[in-house]
This record gives sequence, C-alpha cells and structure tokens, in this order.
Amino acid sequence: MKNRINLDLYQPEKSAMVLRALASPVRLRMLYAIAERSGLNISELAELFKLPLSSAALHVRVLEKAGLIFTQEKPGVRGAQKICAILAEDVYLNLFHRKKSDKPTREVSYNMPLGNYFDCSVTKPCGIAGRRAFIGIEDAENAFYSPNRIHAQLLWFTTGFLEYRFSNHSIRSEKILELSFSFEACSEAPGYDNDWPSDITVWINHHEAFTFRSAGDYGGKRGIYTPDWWPDASTQYGELHRLEISAQGCFGDGRKSSDLTLEDLGILKNEYISFKIGVKEDSEYPGGLNLFGEHFGNYRQNIVLAVKLER
Repeated sequence: MKNRINLDLYQPEKSAMVLRALASPVRLRMLYAIAERSGLNISELAELFKLPLSSAALHVRVLEKAGLIFTQEKPGVRGAQKICAILAEDVYLNLFHRKKSDKPTREVSYNMPLGNYFDCSVTKPCGIAGRRAFIGIEDAENAFYSPNRIHAQLLWFTTGFLEYRFSNHSIRSEKILELSFSFEACSEAPGYDNDWPSDITVWINHHEAFTFRSAGDYGGKRGIYTPDWWPDASTQYGELHRLEISAQGCFGDGRKSSDLTLEDLGILKNEYISFKIGVKEDSEYPGGLNLFGEHFGNYRQNIVLAVKLER
C-alpha cells in the first residue's frame, strides 16, 4: 500500500529532506518515469535520462531516503539489479492551517461498514457487491434496501447519495479538537474508464463540506484487495480521500474546502454525526461514485471517523 507523506513546520528535518528530493527536475522526471513504468532498474533510468550510472544511483538514493520510492534487488543477466517502485501516494504539506497544541491529546476512531448506511437515494447504473458475489440484482435501485446490504464491500451509483450516522455518545462530554473522515472512492463508468471525471460531494450534518473531482473509474490492473471473483474488466480500486474538520474550517485532501468549523457543524447537537456522500445531478461532472470497503480496492478500510480529543 502506498503512503501519504505528511510534512509540516514542526518537523523541519523531515520536511527539508523530502522537499530537497523534489527540488531537482531530474528526480521529478525519474519519479514520473517510475510511476508510469514500475519496475525500472537503475541502469534503465541512467540510460533513459542519459546519466552516468553513479549519478542515477545517487538520485535514486535521495528519492528512497525521502520515502518517495523503494528499491528491491532482483537477479539479472549482469548480476543483481535494483528495481524501483513508487512508495508515496502523495505528499501533503501542512504549513499553517493546524496550529500545534502543547496540550496532550488522544484519538478515538470509529469504523463504519459500507452497508450500514442510514438513508440512500441512487440512480442507475448502480449496484452492490460483497466479498463473494453480487448483492441483489445489478442496476436495480431496490438492492440498496435489501437486508443483505450489510455485507456490502463495493457500492456504486450514478447520482444520488448515501448517508451514514456515527454515534457521538462516547465523546459528548469531551473537548473535540478535530474530526477526520477517510474513505476510498472513484468515479463510476461502464466497465471502467481511467479518464471519467466525477464531482463527488461530502456533507457533514447536512452541510456541504467538501467536493472533489475524481479523475476516473480506475481499472486495468487488479485492486490489491479486490476479490478473485470480480471481473478484470470492471472497476478495481479508488483513491483514498480525507476530510479534516477543526476550529480553522474544513480541509479536504489537504486543501481548505469550507470555512465551516466544528462549532458551525453542530457536531454534538444531535445524537449522531451525519456523513453523507454522493453526486449531485446538477454538478459539472455527474460521473457517478464507487465506494470501497475493506475487502475491495487498494485500502484495507471502510469509512473511518477519527476524533482527536483533549486529554
């Protein structure tokens, strides 16, 4: 699984090391080449960029030390070769939007199974898949009301929404510093289409908090956790998205997406925290939604709510 690299002003050595690795046009081109052709070795990189082998090896060491790639020795015709592959999913530079608190904190998290939605409204094409088979009939909206939906590991639809409700009972007497939601998602196209944009929106307590544009419905290679029975010609994996909410506002995938704060959203006003995700009919790109559970796609998780609390 690829990692997110988080950088901030409170870890200057780590941040400087990663930023230094990214400050070279040659290394950036190397990263692009490795991302496009995983499995390139150092000799091939040297040849591709017309570099001495020693220079190519030095660039690879810098990228590896920064955590952007990893290498593995494999036997070759002329002895062992170091094979390169991408390690980082993305790099997130957090400069100022979260001020570091000196107060001790603790974190609790809640795992929401994909099929445990409270409400839904979806349009075709749509469907539900479990670990071993489809749940209900494909392209039938009534499958979303089946009792067997609790076993869902992949949900897809064109426009509409799914609403989940997380109990806030255990944190009602606590001081909440930050909430974060994470989930794996992508667009929904016939079969799959890596170039199929879709504008996907997240609402918290019925307030619009984050809209992101998914670039495509990803396929062409198997998802890491996608079960064997699932067809190769269908959706395989998504991207991991994260929405953070604090006193400074809402930050979706590292960028400020709304000025709404924890207080504005009334996190403790009800007996639950509502998380709604969907595609609006009037969005610029209503390209559908695939939502992945822990046994589908590339990330071993369902929808996760993490709450940072003051001790």
